Amino acid sequence: MLQNRYLNSVEVIYDNGEQFIVMAIITDREIDSFLKEKKTLQNPINPAFRDGRSSQKFEQEVEGENGNIFKIIIRISKFNPSDFSIIFCVKIGSRLFRLKRYNGDSHEHTNKLEDEKVDGCHIHQATERYQDNGFREEDYAKKTTKYNDWKKALEVMLSENNFQLAVPEGQRRLF
Repeated sequence: MLQNRYLNSVEVIYDNGEQFIVMAIITDREIDSFLKEKKTLQNPINPAFRDGRSSQKFEQEVEGENGNIFKIIIRISKFNPSDFSIIFCVKIGSRLFRLKRYNGDSHEHTNKLEDEKVDGCHIHQATERYQDNGFREEDYAKKTTKYNDWKKALEVMLSENNFQLAVPEGQRRLF
């Protein structure tokens, strides 16, 4: 279980009496391990959204086979159906580390280190490189044509990140 390794991996730095908390860098190898870990859903995801002022939100936790706790967050704008995010996180201590984020085509994204623009639907991916350079872990993104709405984005996220549906007792997995 990788997450326990991070429970005490927060460095506290003091500068002129001020306290700064520096989070541990999660390596690309560790990120890949989280993505590949098998995650079993007991039931298909059927979001019961909570209404916010400008968007609807759904959250669900799933335990992985190695004991890591993963979280799926779905956010959809009430005003623009192409403004959505399917966010896939892992809990590391008390922190939610964003492994991937599947966004709609409501905005253009810029990969700051590459100074490259990404338009249309795009998938954000956590990288060690972006963390090392002081950016959010999942600030790097690539354009995708795998989906064009939040439901298909959710399907893609589940299939790309080793989620599977539990097999009812007395039945076998066919493939």
